[in-house]
Amino acid sequence: MDDYKKKLGSLADKIKNEKPQTPIQQVLPVKPITHPAKAEEARFNNWIPRELKRKIKAYGVQHDLSQKEITIQALEKFLEEKRSR
Repeated sequence: MDDYKKKLGSLADKIKNEKPQTPIQQVLPVKPITHPAKAEEARFNNWIPRELKRKIKAYGVQHDLSQKEITIQALEKFLEEKRSR
């Protein structure tokens, strides 16, 4: 127990006598987060037959696609076929 008290006492003296060291902080500039370029979007709204809408929803659920993704794919394929004629 005496040994413990001596060690504890010497630690207290060491803390009192030594000046605390000021931590040196390195400052680095913040790097901006870069997001992949996203195409500018425009609203596309039209009426379609109700049954076609149900088929699009069912297809989306089966293939894990949104209605937006399905519509974009369908329109791109349509335009591609029209260009090749």
